Amino acid sequence: MFRAQLRRRPFVYTQTRIRLSRLSHTSTTAPITPLVQLKNATIYKDFLDQNNASPLFSDVNFSLPTQGEHWAILSATSATRTDFLQVLSGRYLCTPPDARSYPHLLQNNTPHQRAIGYIGFDAERSGLGGTAVKGQYLSQRYEAHREVDDWSLLDYLEGNTELNALEKPSKYTDTQLLASIIGNLDLDPLLHLPVSNLSNGQTRRARIAKALLAKPDLLLLDGPFMGLDPMTTLHISAFLQQMAEQSNPNIVLSLRVGDEMPSWITHVLVIDPVTNTEVRFQGSRTSVYKLMHKVRGDQDFYQALRQMIILVSDKPARAKKAGKELLSRDANPKMHAPLTPGEPLVEMQGVKVSYGADSGSIKRTVLGNWSKSVDGAEKEGLWWNVRRGERWGVFGPNGSGKTTLLSLITSDHPQTYGLPIKLFGRSRIPSPGELGISIFELQARMGHSSPEVHTYFPKHLTIRRVLESAWADTPLSKPRLTRQNDIRVEAFLRWFAPELAPTRSSGLQALQTTPRRPYADVKRSLERLQVDTSDIDWADTTTFRDLPFSSQRLLLFLRALVSDPDLIILDEALSGMDQMAREKCLLFLAHGEKLDYKTGRKAHTKSFQMDNDMVNFGGIQDKQALLTISHSTEDIPGCIRQWICLPEPSEGKPARVGELPGPLELHPGSWNEIWDLPIIKAPTEKRTRKYSKKIKEAQEDQESEYTGK
Repeated sequence: MFRAQLRRRPFVYTQTRIRLSRLSHTSTTAPITPLVQLKNATIYKDFLDQNNASPLFSDVNFSLPTQGEHWAILSATSATRTDFLQVLSGRYLCTPPDARSYPHLLQNNTPHQRAIGYIGFDAERSGLGGTAVKGQYLSQRYEAHREVDDWSLLDYLEGNTELNALEKPSKYTDTQLLASIIGNLDLDPLLHLPVSNLSNGQTRRARIAKALLAKPDLLLLDGPFMGLDPMTTLHISAFLQQMAEQSNPNIVLSLRVGDEMPSWITHVLVIDPVTNTEVRFQGSRTSVYKLMHKVRGDQDFYQALRQMIILVSDKPARAKKAGKELLSRDANPKMHAPLTPGEPLVEMQGVKVSYGADSGSIKRTVLGNWSKSVDGAEKEGLWWNVRRGERWGVFGPNGSGKTTLLSLITSDHPQTYGLPIKLFGRSRIPSPGELGISIFELQARMGHSSPEVHTYFPKHLTIRRVLESAWADTPLSKPRLTRQNDIRVEAFLRWFAPELAPTRSSGLQALQTTPRRPYADVKRSLERLQVDTSDIDWADTTTFRDLPFSSQRLLLFLRALVSDPDLIILDEALSGMDQMAREKCLLFLAHGEKLDYKTGRKAHTKSFQMDNDMVNFGGIQDKQALLTISHSTEDIPGCIRQWICLPEPSEGKPARVGELPGPLELHPGSWNEIWDLPIIKAPTEKRTRKYSKKIKEAQEDQESEYTGK
């Protein structure tokens, strides 16, 4: 019955206040009891022998009321934020046992496992909440043929994701609540699509919808805005705000430091960036902002945090100065002309990707649904070339076809074979007098990192083998290595040893911390490292699966660079990385081992290898091309000069292209130009004081200042 109603009547997103039904609403004048409470709690992950285990968090005090406060959790690492949300959900061991309690749920006799929902967006994607089936593969989402386990979005929301599902009673789905959620999250056009075909942003909306159908009292959202375009972020944030203000459900979310903090967040909890085990600050935005003025420690971390809290969306660039020249965080100058383009590596001449044209169903075009003037004639589809030396940013709303576009280049999309596309000067299909380019040659000439690659990458490979697979036909094939390849892999491992093996060290770190020695001695020590690799033997025993999420993303990023491919493709490659790892990667992409990464406001300095003429990787080369997809300016390399912004498939407008004068970080107005957003005046000290005053006035009646250890 409900499915028939869905087919007859579309849901329309309304700008009015959202009303969601609940199991029950109880009005009372009794004092508000906390929903979650931690009193001097020490948390362990899974060790019963606490004398020999390090705690995840120490002496935590935290209280979440049932209404009136909307919290954001912030930390330097994504794993720490995830762990804290898991603690609130009831996971991990707490000592003493009664230090963690759920007074409100206890009053209502509601198990916390049923009343608290958790959605993790920093974890690797495996379908929608576990709907993926073993044996699925990367290109399956682009195929026209539907498998029996290609559940539609409506199946997913209703829980019909079993091959032999039992008949559900008619009351299984709250149709009124489902209709309301579908309308407010704008999911109606997607209901009959397979969940494997949804974009990143569509997947997030679907997972939030699924969690809301369980009618939780508390919803924990881990990085909900990561990888979303600006308009989708505003849409989802507005929806979450309306739910939070109605306490229907209460919402706690985690954010990366440096991300945009929604204006409706009233309270923040900051975990110490050094220990990652202690709550450094917590309370209202105003109280935390005041306390941070006297803080000592990671200046990059706290500077970005202060900018988040003052409610200024168009934040000033976090640039560094080298002499009198203004540099981006990856040491690119403010004004930088693009390189002279070379031969074309990718040629698209009228590309249009559609589904459903041959099956009698409605034709759906996901890329190239427009026409534009080409050489004075009106032509359909996408006309676009990528040449050596070009650094492209690929932008567009979620669902606009960005990942589809890159899948055509990597040949993961089956339609690559039939479309007017040339890769490295050749088509996939042979033509008279011209051989087609093989998938193995493409693999050898491209470096690719993306959430999809992460999902399907073999998890049992060792750290070293992951990097070596850049010279193999497939990740599980035997790599074709030379001595120079081995030296390159070992140089990457030593440079990123602190991020890949934080409890170990490498010979490079040991040399850097020893007192100054004669040039000849240091040179011999560096040369000795190329023979004796015992300092990085951890890379032969630690597997990809053993690494935290941020380090896994880092390793796949390095795999895309290590073989010096002609074309580097970074599709949300830095999303989910910890702040320091992300900035170190951006500097490494631009300069390799030439510059050392430094925290704080100091300019980056020449590296140990540069001083001793032992640089094995000097950053991206002029002969290479770069394609980057990201929705966050924090993740966009400073070398990006060309950009293309894809439209919504239903708009019928052509893709827009342009050129940047320099790093986006130092030209914030260019971000509005790319997205066709209104230009906002840059913040000033006076405006900053005004915002701070407004926050103080709005929250004065509920301010509670206290800190952790």
